[in-house]
Amino acid sequence: MTSHETSLDPARHAHGTPRLDGPGLSGRVADVLVVGGGHAGVEATLAAARLGAHVVMVTFDADKVGEMSCNPAIGGLGKGQIVREIDALGGAMGRIADETGIQFRMLNTAKGAAVRAPRCQSDRHLYRAAATRAVLAQPGVELVEGGASGLLFDDADDGLRVVGVRLEDGRELRAPATILTTGTFLRAVMHTGEAQATGGRIGERSAEGLSGDVERLGLRLGRLKTGTPPRLDKRSVDLGAMEAQPGDAHPSPFSYLTDRARFPLQRQVPCHITYTTPKTHGIIADNVHRAPMYSGRIEGVGPRYCPSIEDKIMRFPDRERHQIFVEPEGLETDVLYINGISTSLPAEIQEAFVATVPGLENARFLRHGYAVEYDFVQPSQLSDTLALRSVPGLFLAGQINGTSGYEEAGGQGLIAGANAALWVQDRAPFVLRRHEAYLGVMVDDLIITNPSEPYRMFSSRAEYRLLLRQDNADRRLVRRAAEVGLVDAARLDAIDEKERAIAAARRLLERTRAQPENKSLVDLLRRPDASFDRVLERAPSETRAALGAVSGEVREAVEIDVKYEGYIERQRAEVERLARQETSEIPADLDYAVIEGLSTEAREKLARLAPRTLGAASRIEGVRPSDLALVGLELRKRAGAIG
Repeated sequence: MTSHETSLDPARHAHGTPRLDGPGLSGRVADVLVVGGGHAGVEATLAAARLGAHVVMVTFDADKVGEMSCNPAIGGLGKGQIVREIDALGGAMGRIADETGIQFRMLNTAKGAAVRAPRCQSDRHLYRAAATRAVLAQPGVELVEGGASGLLFDDADDGLRVVGVRLEDGRELRAPATILTTGTFLRAVMHTGEAQATGGRIGERSAEGLSGDVERLGLRLGRLKTGTPPRLDKRSVDLGAMEAQPGDAHPSPFSYLTDRARFPLQRQVPCHITYTTPKTHGIIADNVHRAPMYSGRIEGVGPRYCPSIEDKIMRFPDRERHQIFVEPEGLETDVLYINGISTSLPAEIQEAFVATVPGLENARFLRHGYAVEYDFVQPSQLSDTLALRSVPGLFLAGQINGTSGYEEAGGQGLIAGANAALWVQDRAPFVLRRHEAYLGVMVDDLIITNPSEPYRMFSSRAEYRLLLRQDNADRRLVRRAAEVGLVDAARLDAIDEKERAIAAARRLLERTRAQPENKSLVDLLRRPDASFDRVLERAPSETRAALGAVSGEVREAVEIDVKYEGYIERQRAEVERLARQETSEIPADLDYAVIEGLSTEAREKLARLAPRTLGAASRIEGVRPSDLALVGLELRKRAGAIG
């Protein structure tokens, strides 16, 4: 067993883990079943349990709850915002990243506040152990180790209803709500050159039976592909030949709950950068016909934004080199993750081209890169709670919805878990809108499209990104979370105290005049080159002392609020202008065929995607403003407003 496959002791039977292992187990065992122990499964389990549901998590291997299957990193552009939102909603990902991070960086610091994003390199073994502890420590959670071989159905008047899952050993687990978070494991095949093996991750099998049962429900499936790069032995790599990439000197945590005085908790280490060479490109080009994507053995579409190295070489033949990030997988392991050369070429070709990269000439492989092809469910069949519209009680989260990334999976898991618990409790759903959160943007994007490639979050997807900054996720979402019970009263008190501190600091800046300009400190702070700390230097001594005691978090909030005030107000006005459209609900029984003048494309897409509101309809590709106006007219006719 290589070091990157080492089993974790804390995961199995630890802390007196509640387990459901009886050989004849059947009948209702939970309020919510969560199938899968990855990032979506972890957040789904924790969210449902925080709302008082009794939750059973089913996973292939209890040693791999929260496994970082690919890059051991959390956050990044668009993704860091999601992690902050998960944290503001009571989720665990940000806290776990803070506990296990070995390098932290704030990206895009030279750009505006709307696109800054935190990222950290994690120790993958520590992350997995911390995720396991979080699941085991959550009251109301039980863990079942086993593979789900299929769904359990009951015939109802409105069609088949899912009432649980059947495990490979014959056990049956029943619950009114089931959440599938199966990742890349549905009918999964791994590819390395001409070699194939079933499984969604190295050393783990595929979930074969579930795909058939999902099809039995009449759901439309698709096929996607993802990939992973080689892992190399650090002892065989010349890091001195590469460019060192240190983390931030004063790193910022993801979680608003992390004690900044003790942060970071782990020893911080650098990553390194190197580059491919023309010789690298020649070897890949000469052997690209042996890559499964190019030989026709893979049907699924891979991520355009994170292409394999063979895709980069073939799509950009004029590029002389491509950047490679050499990233440690942990503090107590010699495994290096070679970010930037995801590949499914044959093992011997991987070894040949890696040897042409500066610093990697004598690299020893611990694991070769490979591609995974897997089934996913077209997410346009979901509601905005991530429940399937046609199957009561069945929720989906993560890569099964055609998405990619730990952060996207964790965010979906939280939304699905919360709504599964609320559905069982017959409570109103928890839905975030596009102007409230990146999570709202992501869910809305998914339910009005059918991804042709794995969906990933970018800041450019959020039209209100100045409102949805990484620094204000708690100010946006803690109260929303408290309304349904996802966070406790202490968290609500903390955000109230933060808002009071921000308001007090702002008032002091407004009241204080700087000399000789006789302008308020707020006016000075609005200048492009000004900062809170620089403005502080212009304040009288007594004001300087008061403002100097303000925390860095509050300083950042005040500075951004002041500098972007005009832009923020314009975006809020735009949100209010579109609010009527967003709340104009389209009846589920609306027959688009009877609306005269609709374009053929709009009629087909509206009927198939069934948007819940006019706002959602407006974001469907191919639906023109004139089509939207006709639908709005039909809604007003129905309401008796005209005609």
